[in-house]
Amino acid sequence: MNLTDAIRTAQTALQLTSAHTAVVSRNVAGASDAGYSRKIGQVTAASNGAQTLVVKRAADAALMENMIEATSRAAASQALADGVDRLDATVGDPEDNHSPAALLGALNDSLQLYSALPSDVSLAQGVVTKANDLAAALKDATGVVRDVRQQADADIAGAVDDLNGLLAEFDRANTEVVLGTHVGEDVSDALDTRDQLLSKIAELVGVKTITRAGNDMAIYTDSGVTLFDGTAREVSFTATPLLAAGQPGNAVTIDGVPVTGSSATMPIRSGKLQGLAALRDEAALTYQSQLDEIARGLIEAFAESDQNVPATLPDQPGLFTYSGAPAMPGGTWVPGLAGDIAVNPNVDPAQGGSLALLRDGGISDPGNPAYVYNGSGAASFTDRLNELLDGLQADRTFDPAAGLGTSASLFAFATSSVGWLGDTRSGSSGDAEYQTTLLARASDTLSNATGVNLDDEMSLLLELERSYQASSKLLATIDDMLSGFISSV
Repeated sequence: MNLTDAIRTAQTALQLTSAHTAVVSRNVAGASDAGYSRKIGQVTAASNGAQTLVVKRAADAALMENMIEATSRAAASQALADGVDRLDATVGDPEDNHSPAALLGALNDSLQLYSALPSDVSLAQGVVTKANDLAAALKDATGVVRDVRQQADADIAGAVDDLNGLLAEFDRANTEVVLGTHVGEDVSDALDTRDQLLSKIAELVGVKTITRAGNDMAIYTDSGVTLFDGTAREVSFTATPLLAAGQPGNAVTIDGVPVTGSSATMPIRSGKLQGLAALRDEAALTYQSQLDEIARGLIEAFAESDQNVPATLPDQPGLFTYSGAPAMPGGTWVPGLAGDIAVNPNVDPAQGGSLALLRDGGISDPGNPAYVYNGSGAASFTDRLNELLDGLQADRTFDPAAGLGTSASLFAFATSSVGWLGDTRSGSSGDAEYQTTLLARASDTLSNATGVNLDDEMSLLLELERSYQASSKLLATIDDMLSGFISSV
């Protein structure tokens, strides 16, 4: 090897070492960034024999896919769990006796005390007070359900806006990657940016991806609807200003295809949007139907019937009434009935009513003797009160939409509702914790495979330093040799 070749070799080694050192410095700087993938410098030889440093990044497609799927599942589970937690506030601590089931039991106890001494006005007042508490609890619970559903609807609108924004950013990042790959530029940082955007998109909707020639990526929902392929597809949603009880919210559409709700032809299976839609149109609606069925059962149990023989007049709401009185509610789920139920003012002294009507009947229509049970006005009359107690214990038919069976006593149904809500909360919270744990493990595994280990980088930096020193020493030696040669000449 002549001196010219030696100089060229030393200079090339210095250049490669300097470039490699820059790559290591990037890794050290990005070590604290969760979305940063380790950059790897690889020496390649050109056809003319020249050597260059090509920068690639550590990547694992299978681990990345697992992390993306875990992200979507965790986001869906958490959105549902958070909403069900709010619904569970309508029950609270069982020892506090604030649930509809507990208040129904308190009403029954008060009614039993009154039936034992029907002449005691204070006991009658106790029944009306408990009835008011129960009606208020049903109204409050309906308000919570309405708020949870309304918030979920608003959150869906916000998530759709975020998703459209992320898709637009992904479009720009993907273009940078494709163009950079085409001209042979270092696109490792652009790939990191694209993967970070993909993770954020996966939080909102479950996705699958395909990477084609030139590093071009296409995104599809986990149900197969195209989200991005060359260009971003439009995600649309119209929020409902006021969701009526029992009314499902609008569907989210992607490129015109419904992906949430009963009308969805290709429903998404994970992501925050899926969790919010399930909360708004499934869990909350089911609980609302249970509250409404409890209210319907109360109106039926305390209804007054025509006492004439034969009876010709229809039943009318008694102690508990609603805006549709004097007609009785239908035999199926009446959406929003729990928010409409109230104690009949005719029996509530605070509203100008008479407590005696609770014992004697005639609450529904005080001027009509057909609905009076105690025609003589006897102070010891207990038949009507015992009939009301039997009505609370009797089996009745419930709408299957409530998900608690079609036949049960009002007590059993209300208790089952509390149990259903508790099980739903426990299940959703447990699933959210499980999915979050899976996400943490998937993220750690991906990070271990593609992230930066500072110890490794510092060791590599020491090796590069020694290589740089060796190349520098070689140049210094050549310089000395050339100086000596020039001096001798």
